[in-house]
Amino acid sequence: MCRAIGQHGMALLNENDTILTHCNAGGLATSDYGTALAVMFSAHKAGKQIQVYADETRPLLQGARLTTWELMQAGIDVTLICDNMAAQVMKEGKIQCVIVGADRIAANGDTANKIGTYNVAILAEAHGIPFYVAAPTSTLDFALETGAEIPIEQRAAEEVTKGFGKLTAPEGVKVYSPAFDVTPAALVTAIITEKGIARAPYTENLNALRDS
Repeated sequence: MCRAIGQHGMALLNENDTILTHCNAGGLATSDYGTALAVMFSAHKAGKQIQVYADETRPLLQGARLTTWELMQAGIDVTLICDNMAAQVMKEGKIQCVIVGADRIAANGDTANKIGTYNVAILAEAHGIPFYVAAPTSTLDFALETGAEIPIEQRAAEEVTKGFGKLTAPEGVKVYSPAFDVTPAALVTAIITEKGIARAPYTENLNALRDS
């Protein structure tokens, strides 16, 4: 399944493309090739020259700790950036597309993923950069009409104020720390699945893909 996602997705990549990704959507988060990283692994294995920029992904740094490691192990050229640097690398013309994973996708294509994904989608739209979501069809939840129905987990304040044991904020400061955000379907260029690629209108095309 993961490799099928990769095979479909690699067709969207051109030679010498540089991809921005957020959080970890490789084998460490899922299985085998993963989802978003499956596209990069497949392209690399097929001989395409690609580069990747990986957001560190605050507050738990899955991009820094996991994504960079997986890509380096595969021999893929990866550069780590802080989350707040994404706009700058896009402005400098370093990014040709964004590929992220998904935790849940509503029937209309609204996509829940690690917090900060929505930010990246807005930046991609502002810079005219394609924003792709890679996920298995099992992630599609047709019982949810829109992303507004997706519950968002709140995480412990200590993940922000005491990341990995070191205090980085005043004791007692209030913290708001949602684990996920929802990217509106209007910002999603395409959704890559093991059955193929869906584009807007998602309500119609995701249903067709599921039933294929």
